[in-house]
Amino acid sequence: MILKTFCAISSIFFLGLTLVYGANSITQQSLMTGEIIVVQDKSAVSAYLADRNIVKDMVKSGLLRLTNTKDIKEAFAKIASTNEVVGIKVFSSPGPFSGTRPSVVAALISLMIESGFSPKNIIIWDKYLSDLQMSGYNKLANELGVRIAGAVQSGYDEAVYYDKPLIGNLIYGDLEFGKKGEGIGRKSYISKLLTKEVNKIISIAPLLNHTIAGVCGHLFSLTIGGVDNTFRFESSPERLNESVPEIFALPIFADRAMLFITDALICQYEGGPESKLHYSTIPGKLMFSRDPVALDTLSLIELNNQRIIGGFKSTKPNFEMFNNASLLELGIADTNKIRTITINLQH
Repeated sequence: MILKTFCAISSIFFLGLTLVYGANSITQQSLMTGEIIVVQDKSAVSAYLADRNIVKDMVKSGLLRLTNTKDIKEAFAKIASTNEVVGIKVFSSPGPFSGTRPSVVAALISLMIESGFSPKNIIIWDKYLSDLQMSGYNKLANELGVRIAGAVQSGYDEAVYYDKPLIGNLIYGDLEFGKKGEGIGRKSYISKLLTKEVNKIISIAPLLNHTIAGVCGHLFSLTIGGVDNTFRFESSPERLNESVPEIFALPIFADRAMLFITDALICQYEGGPESKLHYSTIPGKLMFSRDPVALDTLSLIELNNQRIIGGFKSTKPNFEMFNNASLLELGIADTNKIRTITINLQH
């Protein structure tokens, strides 16, 4: 096998922000660059199945370029320490074809283990354990010796929460389900998986449309997957666009989420978040960034581009969630300030 690499840089301007922590305990990562690394290999997917060896090369190339290193162990050292517990957040409810693909997760974990991370310190997680099992992550966990966990099944921490004066319809699994009294239903509690176990977070989100959020991106996946009492936000675009950035700004997310990877090997541009592969294209891409806002913004644009390729009319993307996140200094939403570097691999 011959591996060739070609690089191209689009957009010439990017901005680094140094953030000042506020007294309200809402903090953010100290550096958001708006830089995105796009790795493409047209041979990575065949008949909707990804080649794990090619995907591993793509992940390695993306991480090395993002961290500006020549050694994968050195690259991971800029993301997390080998003695930390790393939670890999996936979006598994659509299944293994339209959700986060296990091949991408397998590639990342293999490289982590090769770099000195203990499998017992790696957790693949999502909101529901059943979704992980349905998508085959239990088999992958057994193969690699890592763990899987559901945020709901791990329970919620009554000491760490997001407070919003909007009463939700609580469901079984929510911390306050079945309770009565003033103020019940206005808090969204953080999973104990994040408050008690995980030290650092890596998010891998699919390039999949969402009827309310626009895209099943990193901001949406991490926040809705990591807290309870979320139905009060998901029924309204306005509430979702306001609440998701505010939840992500909590230190448990903003200070621990170190790497974001958008799985664009396959793009489903219509019908999400359910799996409907007849509304999909095969870009054969993986996108890497330290900036979730920039990456979600680019993903929303890419979804519309793939929609046109699929023969559908263009739609006007709604960037309100990402603009709100930018106001909270969580990243860059201005497309003129996002720097994209593309690496084309050929196997």
